Amino acid sequence: MKKKSIMDYETVALDDDKHALVIIDQTKLPYKMEMLELTRQKDIWNAIYLLQVRGAPAIGVAAAIGIYLAAREIKADTWEEFYPQFTKAKEYLDSARPTAVNLSWALNRMDEVCRANRDKSHDELIRILHDEAAEIRDEDVRVCKSIGEYGLSLVKPGDGLLTHCNAGKLATVKYGTATAPMYLGQERGYNFRIYVDETRPLLQGARLTAFELQESGLDVTLICDNMSAAVMKNRWVNAVFVGCDRVAANGDTANKIGTSVVAAVAKRYHVPVYVCAPTSTIDRNAPTGADIQIEQRSAEEVTEMWYKERMAPEGVKVFNPCFDVTDHDLISGIITEYGIARAPYETSFQEIFAKKEAAAVIQSGDFAASEG
Repeated sequence: MKKKSIMDYETVALDDDKHALVIIDQTKLPYKMEMLELTRQKDIWNAIYLLQVRGAPAIGVAAAIGIYLAAREIKADTWEEFYPQFTKAKEYLDSARPTAVNLSWALNRMDEVCRANRDKSHDELIRILHDEAAEIRDEDVRVCKSIGEYGLSLVKPGDGLLTHCNAGKLATVKYGTATAPMYLGQERGYNFRIYVDETRPLLQGARLTAFELQESGLDVTLICDNMSAAVMKNRWVNAVFVGCDRVAANGDTANKIGTSVVAAVAKRYHVPVYVCAPTSTIDRNAPTGADIQIEQRSAEEVTEMWYKERMAPEGVKVFNPCFDVTDHDLISGIITEYGIARAPYETSFQEIFAKKEAAAVIQSGDFAASEG
């Protein structure tokens, strides 16, 4: 029997029979493939906070499924009784990860659907929330495939590509964002050479990206975070593809700590840096990267998490931000599902969102015609 690879599993899914959020426990990778079936809100909150499910798109899908499951558990005879409990559950899940905008985006989208159907019966409302969560999941697959197509247009067969952290299949439902061009290129015989930063302090590049790409048959080389200059100076890297957790209106992006270092080095060696960002990740209410809240993580992640014995002196101060902000002038383009945004990003984002709105109008028209 053929051994299952990472591509045979869904990163995040809804089990309708068990009424459970099903995720790969990413804290156990690459040593163990363990699926978690989560039904309690506390467990779903912990899964998001503890990075058992991680990556902005995957977090959004998990949140949508999570709030649907919360709604199923609400006992109420009227909307006035139901909605305050729904709001409380939404705010609770939203508190798990402050930087990943997809978390609040997905929860707000579920909230809008909930309020738009306040006149429906309880059972009808629950069904509608179920369908919306499923659509958010399916939409993620379509978005990543589109990002992959645009990204693939920027490179050529045989290129060397570098990525930081994990913006792959494990960060989404399928394909990933930054890895989508790599997976599509593999399907089409591009034979990319991939360089993966280990990505401190959680080693998400080493544990997750290197794991999933190798499992999928790509040519992968793992490097330490401080080696990016060496591989770029050797001209082994033709482009950098990274994901992000939030994009500001001016094109500044927040991604896993160390991304700004990669971008600065890439600019020195004239290597283009592309940020792969679903439009749901673009926060036009944040004017610049300075307006993005940066999550601070536990000191133990740096001093002892990966060691049998503590590797830093007791009492030493630790600065451990989860993300840094890459300034927009270091970014060659931001790849969305509706095209590639380039500087000036404020103008480019207006065009991207105009395309998105036009597509939504066409889609709603097609739906209305099919209903008629």
